[in-house]
Amino acid sequence: MLTKKQVVNKIKNFTINFGPQHPAAHGVLRLILELNGETVKKADPHIGLLHRGTEKLIENKTFVQSLPYFNRLDYVSMMSQEHTYVLALEKLLNITVSSRVKYIRTLLAEITRILNHLLAVGCHAMDVGAMTPFLWAFEEREKLMEFYEQISGARMHSAYFRPGMVAKELPENFLTNLFYFCKNFLVRLNEISEVLDNNRIWKQRLVDVGIVPLELAENFSFSGVMLRGSGLNWDLRKKQPYDAYAELDFKIPTATSGDCYSRYLIRVQEMYQSVFLIEQLIKILSENTKSVMLTDMSKQLLPNRFKMKQSMEDLIQHFKYFTENLSITDLQKDLYLATEAPKGEFGVHLYALKNNNKLYRCKIKSPGFMHLQSLNEMSKGHLIADVVTIIGTQDIVFGEIDR
Repeated sequence: MLTKKQVVNKIKNFTINFGPQHPAAHGVLRLILELNGETVKKADPHIGLLHRGTEKLIENKTFVQSLPYFNRLDYVSMMSQEHTYVLALEKLLNITVSSRVKYIRTLLAEITRILNHLLAVGCHAMDVGAMTPFLWAFEEREKLMEFYEQISGARMHSAYFRPGMVAKELPENFLTNLFYFCKNFLVRLNEISEVLDNNRIWKQRLVDVGIVPLELAENFSFSGVMLRGSGLNWDLRKKQPYDAYAELDFKIPTATSGDCYSRYLIRVQEMYQSVFLIEQLIKILSENTKSVMLTDMSKQLLPNRFKMKQSMEDLIQHFKYFTENLSITDLQKDLYLATEAPKGEFGVHLYALKNNNKLYRCKIKSPGFMHLQSLNEMSKGHLIADVVTIIGTQDIVFGEIDR
């Protein structure tokens, strides 16, 4: 018979797979957990199960043909991804943009921010065990996706932003319908807050769980809600404004505790701020009715496209534009550009050669990749049930991480 001392010596940590089939793994995350009882000693994330080689696919398409790939990165905040790419292309090709195009893009970027945070908060609540906020959030997402459908014909992968322009003008009554949605949405957002903010179970599962000190957040290159939840007031919409953000009034919610509950509160407050931004943009766009398509870029590249009578030359030019697309006329150049996507700083590095209509190199910086690498530090010492909460608060989508 073994003595008590011999039994103790034989005990060792238990290693299990969390995902990729786990419903709380948010996609295709395979997490190898080393446990002592139910306490996490080590969390080792494995990625790559979704890998599609997006960057190489982009390098084999023309500038505009590459656009739909960005919709499929973070497939929860679609237009925010193409927004970054289009802004980078405009800088690369020296394209100027009309003010109305900027207002429309900013409006749709904030609609996308609400879409993202609704899913983040709803799924996070469901992971922890609250079903009702999830259903409420998805009902509002369905309404917002109808606005996507009105402008592009697609509920998710819109490909609506273009270099120098957008695909088409806003439909009739679009702004009016959006205004009424905002008024009704605030009521539903208040209901979600009332159910969750002071809920005893919700707070027990989130408060003091997954704490990220500011130093750790900076060392791991955190951005977005993950960084602001640790106390740093950093938002590219304020610090490095793009499109119409410099003209708008809004606040940046922050917190100092750095736990899961703080990040939840910030996401809810950001939805309130997005509604405030949308209402400002509705007012501006209602007063500014200049056509979207007649931008400086359109006049420069497609001077005959808008004539009432089309000649054979016009048709040839139209065909060449949609097959060959734009070309770099300067010497080879490269640039990096980032925007404040709903999940954090989303950036693209583009490298193009002279007289070429394709990118030589495209590298994508996704915020979720930076956040996922900290999962070990955030999970260590917590229970296995807390790992679900921590993954939920990171708002992980593997399209942008695996690419």
